[in-house]
Parts: sequence; structure tokens; C-alpha cells
Amino acid sequence: MSTREPPEKTPDGHFVVIDGRKWRATDPSVPDEIGARLRRHLMAARRAVRTATTANDAKAEREARARVQRAKAALGERGTPWWELSDDERRKRWEDGLAALDEETRD
Repeated sequence: MSTREPPEKTPDGHFVVIDGRKWRATDPSVPDEIGARLRRHLMAARRAVRTATTANDAKAEREARARVQRAKAALGERGTPWWELSDDERRKRWEDGLAALDEETRD
């Protein structure tokens, strides 16, 4: 378990502040278990980006970066801001994103 403090949030909860820079916060409606699965996909995709760039494999890098994008969008950190979507749209975004990422890792 991490002993770090959670990052500071803006008063509206839409962003976290890390080293003075604002980043969009994860959608708080994403259930904890689903969020954990999406973060595992995200970290695996980031490792794949590093592996691909080290190997100068442009195709693998593009595919890995696309997985990073899908994971971050499913978490609500990219795409239409989660606070501008309905509850149903938010749920559909993380459900569809997780299904796509799970399918990709099965291939």
C-alpha cells in the first residue's frame, strides 16, 4: 500500500494538483473495483509504451499509446469532462472502455 497522501484537489473536485500543475481528476462515479482494473490497464499500457520506444517499434508504440488513451478516457481523465456528462453517459464510458481494454489483452 502506498503511504503517500492523496493529491490536492481543486475546490470543485474536477482537478488534482500535482507539483503545481492541474490534471483532470478521475471520474468519482467509477466504482473502486472498476477504477483499479482501469488503472492496471493504464500502467500496463504505459510500460508497453516504454518498451516500444526503447525498441524503436513505432507500430507497438502507437498501439500502446492508444491503450493509454482508452484507459484515461474510461477513467474520465480525457475526452468530454465527466462533470458535463449524464450519469448514464459516464457509466457507458467506463463500461465500454473497460470492455475494449479487456478484449485487447485477451488477443
